[in-house]
Amino acid sequence: MKGILLVEDDVAFSEMLKQFLKRHKYVVEVSYNIKNALQQLKNQKYDLVFTDLRLPDGDGITLLKQIKKSKDPVPVVLMTSYAEVSTAVQAMKQGAFDYISKPFNPDEVLEVISNALEEKSDNSTSVSKKKEEKTINKPSTDFIKGISSSSKVLYEYIDLVAPTDMSVLITGESGTGKEVVAKTIHLKSSRKDKPFIPVDCGAIPREIASSEFFGHKKGSFTGANDDKIGHFESANGGTLFLDEVGNLTYENQIQLLRALQERKIKPIGSSKEINVDIRLITATNEDLLLAVEKGDFREDLYHRLNEFSIKVPNLKDRNDDLILYADFFLNKSNQQLNKSVVGFSKSVLTIFQNYQWPGNLRELSNVIKRATLLTKSEIIDVNVLPSELIAVKENSATLSNKFSTKENEKVLIINALEEVDNNKTKAAKLLNITRKTLYNKMKEYNLN
Repeated sequence: MKGILLVEDDVAFSEMLKQFLKRHKYVVEVSYNIKNALQQLKNQKYDLVFTDLRLPDGDGITLLKQIKKSKDPVPVVLMTSYAEVSTAVQAMKQGAFDYISKPFNPDEVLEVISNALEEKSDNSTSVSKKKEEKTINKPSTDFIKGISSSSKVLYEYIDLVAPTDMSVLITGESGTGKEVVAKTIHLKSSRKDKPFIPVDCGAIPREIASSEFFGHKKGSFTGANDDKIGHFESANGGTLFLDEVGNLTYENQIQLLRALQERKIKPIGSSKEINVDIRLITATNEDLLLAVEKGDFREDLYHRLNEFSIKVPNLKDRNDDLILYADFFLNKSNQQLNKSVVGFSKSVLTIFQNYQWPGNLRELSNVIKRATLLTKSEIIDVNVLPSELIAVKENSATLSNKFSTKENEKVLIINALEEVDNNKTKAAKLLNITRKTLYNKMKEYNLN
């Protein structure tokens, strides 16, 4: 049976919650303040800490920080009646697994606890391995390990393929962060101390592609005034990342295939072959299989590149991560622009969550950087957002009115639940409402 430490100073509420969790087969111990909680954590191993934000001798985030410093940290879930987004962001930044507000639905509590315990089980590795992973990840500051189901799958795939030498094909729409994923794979591999060479295939003119990839000798053609080392040789021992690989000409595809098969290259104008040891990662926002069917992309090269594939999800499919990314880009913008903007107004965050983000993370980054520049106060407000985002606010109000119509509300909920196999978190996102609102509506319409 899983052990939970409940940290809550409201005696009546803590006893009620304790009995509820015990009925669902959890072993629960209660602490009423941070000092006692830390002592209990020293004396006893727990699988989860479930703590209130407001405590007599501090707050839950202080407790969270102490737990994260320990040798064997456990997942922490924060609960509060002060449901401010800024607090949620701070909690998630410090490593909280999840964040729910009082009064909460019992099913919601069980779902959050189950997810947290599942995460702990998946991540039960030795302390030394965690330290090693932390060191490997340190340079990859642009990679955010999100909490959405899509992000968890993405990170699972990265961890799975990184230690191998398999060629990886990364797919996804523009702006989703494919190069960041490629760099993360490199930094988690045995080649992490060797070069990572990114190449934008769409920016290479076909006339000089061979020289760019394989290099050339001085005087080998008009304009070759010096020896040039190509991307393959530069990446020797490390990782070569070819972005938008679908833009390569058919001739370049043949040359690339030959180099990958033989693991040898010959610079233009040279008679000497050079052995290269590279790990190849490629990315595209095109459908390469369709390009193969049309005859625009070689099938044998496609299979050579696609030993393992990873699809990077769109930002709109990672709504649970949106606040984390927004906060990350805000901190980055503050550094670049020498500003000190603290956060976002609730109206801005509502607009962010209703917007579809066709430009994905790149668009979010640009919007926040522009807003940070324009903001004269500590909080980014609606008046500094681009017009296309402000229009979403008006549209979402119309949709909200439509949703509240009693005749179709129940039908919309039923259809949403069916579409996502009764996953309530996904259904809430689909309906553009909070998890809590969904639970309340299900109770109102007697939907189990």
